[in-house]
Amino acid sequence: MKNVTLNNGVEMPILGFGVYQMNDLKECERSVLDALEIGYRSIDTAAAYHNEEAVGKAIKNSGVPREELFITTKLWIQDAGYEKAKKAFETSLKKLGLDYLDLYLIHQPFNDVYGSWRAMEELYKEGKIRAIGVSNFRPDRLMDFILYNEIVPAVNQIETHPYFQQIDNQKFLKENKVQHESWSPLGMGKLNVFEDKLLLAIAAKHNKSVAQVVLRWLIQRDIVVIPKSVHKNRIEGKL
Repeated sequence: MKNVTLNNGVEMPILGFGVYQMNDLKECERSVLDALEIGYRSIDTAAAYHNEEAVGKAIKNSGVPREELFITTKLWIQDAGYEKAKKAFETSLKKLGLDYLDLYLIHQPFNDVYGSWRAMEELYKEGKIRAIGVSNFRPDRLMDFILYNEIVPAVNQIETHPYFQQIDNQKFLKENKVQHESWSPLGMGKLNVFEDKLLLAIAAKHNKSVAQVVLRWLIQRDIVVIPKSVHKNRIEGKL
């Protein structure tokens, strides 16, 4: 599986594994361990998911060298602001059992995001984070960050799937050298993507699953994807 190169030169796997709504911590730990054993090397979590410790245990027990992994977590709204962001970062790092993060994102464009970004810029310069970015930022908010901060966000993680294709947004991101990352690439199972007649026809033609078709479509657009599943056969089937 290929990597994308972020605007600071850091390489990020284009296919990762997400753990949103994995509220059963044992199931989360097992699923992440399964993903790592199968060959995934990028794991995406967040403070708001309340499962960073489970992700950390799976990383520790996997035996995969740290330098082979790309770990992302996110700063939640109530932790926004310079001092709060620094404390939240250290809390996440401790829960994950790591010495550094590969990517740290502002989860939502609310509260004191500029104070948060100053803290994240400092952590980045100290080598505690390899890349910093944002999530759920619309183009106008992202342009503010580009214009009025020292460091341009490396990533914007936004909802992207066949029913919300983000064509114009992707063009904007490419023009400003911000990597497009998709959350909910398969519609979180709420949009009946697996029953879509067109996608089923394409999948049948190529002897693939609908999930494989959708993920390939996004990857061919150079969009980073982080599908999620708690079933080992489905995790493996997305590679």
